[in-house]
Amino acid sequence: MPTSPASPSICCYCGVGCGVLVEPLKNGDVAVVGNPTYPVNKGALCSKGLNLQYTVNDRSDRLLYPQMRYSKSRPLQRVSWDEALQRTAAVFKTFIEQYGPDSVAFYASGQCLTEEYYVINKLIKGFIGSNNIDTNSRLCMSSAVVGYKMALGEDSVPVCYDDIELADCFLVAGANPAWCHPILWRRVEAHKAANPDTKIIVIDPRATDTCALADVHLQLIPGTDVVLNQALGRALIESGDIDLAFIERHAEGYEAYREVVFERTLAESAQLCGVPEADIRLAASYLGGAKAFMSMWTMGLNQSAVGVDKNLSLLNLHLITGQIGRPGAGPLSLTGQPNAMGGREVGGLSNLLPAHRNLNNPAHRAEVQQFWGSGPLAATPGYTATEMFEALEDGRLKAIWVICTNPLTSLPNVRQAEAALAKAKYVVVQEVSTRPE
Repeated sequence: MPTSPASPSICCYCGVGCGVLVEPLKNGDVAVVGNPTYPVNKGALCSKGLNLQYTVNDRSDRLLYPQMRYSKSRPLQRVSWDEALQRTAAVFKTFIEQYGPDSVAFYASGQCLTEEYYVINKLIKGFIGSNNIDTNSRLCMSSAVVGYKMALGEDSVPVCYDDIELADCFLVAGANPAWCHPILWRRVEAHKAANPDTKIIVIDPRATDTCALADVHLQLIPGTDVVLNQALGRALIESGDIDLAFIERHAEGYEAYREVVFERTLAESAQLCGVPEADIRLAASYLGGAKAFMSMWTMGLNQSAVGVDKNLSLLNLHLITGQIGRPGAGPLSLTGQPNAMGGREVGGLSNLLPAHRNLNNPAHRAEVQQFWGSGPLAATPGYTATEMFEALEDGRLKAIWVICTNPLTSLPNVRQAEAALAKAKYVVVQEVSTRPE
C-alpha cells in the first residue's frame, strides 16, 4: 500500500511523454501507474511503461554516491560530493586556462530535463565560452531539425496530439508507432474505429504492425523515399489537389518544385520505388481528398545520408496542399526520447541558442548574452556528437562530461568512441546506473 501521496512524473522510455504517478510503498519500493489526469495518455501505459516500476525498484545497478579514480591505472573509489565536484571544477579550469574553452565539452541526452539542459547550455556557452555541447538527440533528430528550419523557418512541430482526433488522413513514413509509440498509436486506432472513413497511408519497406491499420501500404525499395514523395507530389499536382492560393500567400519555390517532380513520370517513379503506380495514385487521392492530413515519421527518414532531403520531400507535401497551420493538419515528427524537443528549445545543440535563436545570427547572440549577463558568445559552432569523439581521439578535446547517455552503445562508431574515451585526459559520467542503456 502507498505510504504517502503519489508524485507525478514522466515515463522515460519513448518520445510520447506519458504521465505517470510514482507511489512510495511500505517496503521501500515504489509503484508506477499511469496518471489519469495527464492529457497525453489519460492513465494508459504501454507494456514498457507498465513495467517501469520493476526497473526503478531494481537497485542492483544503482549508483548511490560519487566515485573517482586519481589515475587511469587505479580503480574507482568512493569520494564525497564536495571532493568530486571540486576536483572536476579544478581540472576543467586548468584545461580551459591552458588550452582554451574549446578543450572541454558536454555530451547530454534527450533524457535530461529541460531545466538541466538550460543550465548546462548556459554554463558552457555563456560562461565557459565554448559551444561544445551536443546530445544523443542529434543521432535521431538532426535531419528533422534541419528539414523544419529549411521548410518552415523554425525547428518547431506545428501540430499537437489533440490534432489526431481532427485529422481524416494519416501518412506514416519510416516509422512503426504501433510498437515504438504505442500510446500515441492507440489514439489513431481509436480515432479510425470511431471514424472508419479516416485513411491511413504507411510508407515502409517492412510489413510492420502499423501496416495492419493501413488503407494502403507503399512498400518501397529502401532508399527511394525522396522519389516516392516526389511522385506523390506530382500526382497531387496532376489531379489539381493542391492549394495554389496557400502557396501564393505562404510558400515560395513552387515552380522549381514542380519542375523537379515532373522530371520523372509516375510510371518511372513506381519502377524505381518498386511500388505499383496505382497505389501511388491511390495514396495521392487520399491526401488530396483529405480535409486535414497529418504525417508522422521517425528513423526511416531521419537516419540516412540524405535524411534532410527525405524530410523536405515529405514537408513539401504539406506545403503544396496547404495542409499545415490548421486543426488536424501538419507534420508530426516522432522521436525516441521524452525530451529531445525540450533540449532543442533551450539550445542544447552545438549550433543552437535558447528559444529557437540561431548561433550564426549576431543579433541572436547579443540578445542571449544580454539576457544571461555573460561575456560575448562564441560565434563558431561547437563539436557535434560524433565530432566530439573524433576530437577526443586526436587530442583537440581534453575533457568531456557525459550526461544521461551511453555513447558506447548509441554512437555509430562504437570502437572509435571507446578509443577516444581511453585517450581523453578527463571523463566525467553523470549517471544513475552502472549498466546504462
